[in-house]
Amino acid sequence: MDIFKGLAAGTAFAILAGSAAHADCGIAAGNISVLANDFPALRAVVDKAAECAGGDVTFSTNHTAEHRDIQVAALTADPAEYTTVVVANSSIVPLLNDGLIRPLDDLVSKHGQHLKKNQLITIDGKVMAIAFMANAQHLVVRNDILQQVGLEFPSTYEEVLAAAKAIRDAGIMEHPFAMLTKSDWNLGEEFVNMYLGHGGQFFKPGTAEPNVRNETGVATLNMLKSLAEYSNPDFLTYNTATVAPIWEAGNLAMAQMWGSSVGQLLDDEGSTAEVIENTVPLGAMTVAGGSSPASSLWWDGFTIATNISDEDAEATFIAMVHGISDEMVMEGDNNDKAVWLMDAFRPGPAAKGISATASAGAQPYPMLPYMGLLHSAFSAELPDFLQGGESAEQTLADIEAAYITSAKESGFLQ
Repeated sequence: MDIFKGLAAGTAFAILAGSAAHADCGIAAGNISVLANDFPALRAVVDKAAECAGGDVTFSTNHTAEHRDIQVAALTADPAEYTTVVVANSSIVPLLNDGLIRPLDDLVSKHGQHLKKNQLITIDGKVMAIAFMANAQHLVVRNDILQQVGLEFPSTYEEVLAAAKAIRDAGIMEHPFAMLTKSDWNLGEEFVNMYLGHGGQFFKPGTAEPNVRNETGVATLNMLKSLAEYSNPDFLTYNTATVAPIWEAGNLAMAQMWGSSVGQLLDDEGSTAEVIENTVPLGAMTVAGGSSPASSLWWDGFTIATNISDEDAEATFIAMVHGISDEMVMEGDNNDKAVWLMDAFRPGPAAKGISATASAGAQPYPMLPYMGLLHSAFSAELPDFLQGGESAEQTLADIEAAYITSAKESGFLQ
């Protein structure tokens, strides 16, 4: 996608140009209902869009970490339960597969002329989503703790392991490291990132046949398990909402976090000056001598449901465009809540990790119709391995078997 070509070329912020602020919404009537994940950047967008409520315009929101699990059923209803769903590379795919979101070309022509080309997520020649931020997972470290053990910033996962061991051996922290390893979509994403870092290809070229039962898959699993050994035994419950407060409490030295959450670690709420001053976002690590970061690049954007009236679709589009305006970016501390794809964005410390990850050549998450099935297989099968219940080889066999069953049921494989 154009977003990631620009970022990966080392011009992470040169592409962020060209929008104009909206003075008002100008919606006469309509029902607007938003389904979105729950983190500060998305709340900033939705809160700004909510300014369009009033009179004959109604506005409701559901911020939930379970958005992926409910979006298909919610938009399958007629009328749909939500007029817009905020999506990313992977979560848009099931909505596309089932025809649950509508093309936006007419609405862009009428109300989004200022939107930039790299914001228009175009699939089969039609604009299907409007992107407003870039995202990636990358490492965050405590500089003061690394200094206590005499180490520089790590650049590889092997160095992360060495630093974690040094911190534990020095008696500073028993569990100095965390990843987003909750046994749901999050855990599957950690496999995706690490497999990409090892140079893996998820499918055999030109097919939907899985390609993870190999030495690269074994190496990926073993690295994840090695890292988990330096995490809290409750690591299978760790998502952003869990890890961020642990970091702010000063109980972690290194963590793999989404760039969109780093602003939360750097603000003056919920933490101490010592932790904040020593929190340093780094680019994603490489692994096993590879040159590509063990991470995947993402965009977040909004879609418009198919099963709603044209009036509600137009009202929703106008409100969400207002939500992603320059005005929103410039309000309060919103600038530092994300790597925004709007003209007003000025990259600050919180954006450094995403910028470094993108500039180092991280690959976009595969936007393939069957990738979600493989991702789900990762999520389901990894816990047994990470808890010592089965071998890497057996886990990979289970992943492929689970995926093949799902892919055949879905018609992707014969």
